[in-house]
Amino acid sequence: MAKGRELKGRIKSVENTRKITRTMEMVSTSKMKRAQDRVTAARPYATALGDVISSLYTPELAERFPLLRQPAKVRRAAIILINSNRGLAGAFNSNLIKEARALMTRLRGQGTETELHITGRKAIGYFRYIGEPLAIARTDITDRPTPGDAASLVDTLMQRFIEGSLDAVYVVYAQFRSALSTPPTAEQILPVTPPKRSGAAPDYLLFPSAEEILTELLPSYVRNAVYRTLVETAAAEHGARRTAMKNATDNATELLSLYRRAYNRSRQAQITQEIAEIVGGAAALE
Repeated sequence: MAKGRELKGRIKSVENTRKITRTMEMVSTSKMKRAQDRVTAARPYATALGDVISSLYTPELAERFPLLRQPAKVRRAAIILINSNRGLAGAFNSNLIKEARALMTRLRGQGTETELHITGRKAIGYFRYIGEPLAIARTDITDRPTPGDAASLVDTLMQRFIEGSLDAVYVVYAQFRSALSTPPTAEQILPVTPPKRSGAAPDYLLFPSAEEILTELLPSYVRNAVYRTLVETAAAEHGARRTAMKNATDNATELLSLYRRAYNRSRQAQITQEIAEIVGGAAALE
C-alpha cells in the first residue's frame, strides 16, 4: 500500500497547486481588464497628438526644434526596456529581453554605442548576470504606471538629445493587441518622426503660433509615447500571466486525472490481492 499512499500525497499536492494557479488566473484576469481600459484610454490621446504634430510639421519649422533633429549619423543611442518585476508569465520577460538584445546587436553592428535604461527586476537581473552595464535600473514602476513615471524615464534623455549627447532613443515594450497577442516591439521615439497622415489635413486656426504650439506639444508627445508603452506592457504582462496560469491549471487537472486513475488501479489491485488471500486461506482450511 506504499504506492497508494505515495499517490495520495501527490494528488493532494497537485490539488493545492491547482488552487493556487486558478486563483492567480482569476486575479490576472481582473487586473488585465483594468490595464486594458488604461490602454484603450491612452491610445486616442496619442493618436490626436500625432495628428496635430503631423498637421503642423513643415521642413522650415523642423529646423528650429531639436527634438525633430535627424542626425546624419547615430553615434550613441539609449534603449529603454520595459520589463516586469515578477515572473510566472511564461515567456513574456524573456521575449522582451531577446528583443532588446537583438536591437543592441543591430545598433552596435552599425557602429552605434548603446546604453540600457531598464525597468523591471527580471531584465535587470539578466543583464547584470551577463555583465552588461546599465545606465538606469528601476524597480519602482508598478503595473499601474502614471504619466509621472513616463516623464521620469524620458525627460533626462530628451534633454541629452537636445544637447546632442544622444542621437536616438528607443523603447522596447510589449505591444498589447489582445490577451493572446502581445509581441515584443522596438519603437524609436527620438528623434520625433511625425506620423504620416491619411487624407486631407484639417484646417486649424492656430493661436498663438505653430512654433509655440510645437514647443509645448513635442515633449508631451514623447512623454505620452513612453506612457503608452508602459500601460501596454502592463496589460500584456497580465495577459501573459493569465495564459500561463490557465495552462498550469489545465495541466494540473490532467495530471490529477492520471494520478487518480493510477491510485484506483493500485487500490483495486490491493483489494483483489486481499480477496485472493482470504479465499486461499479458506480453501486451505477445508
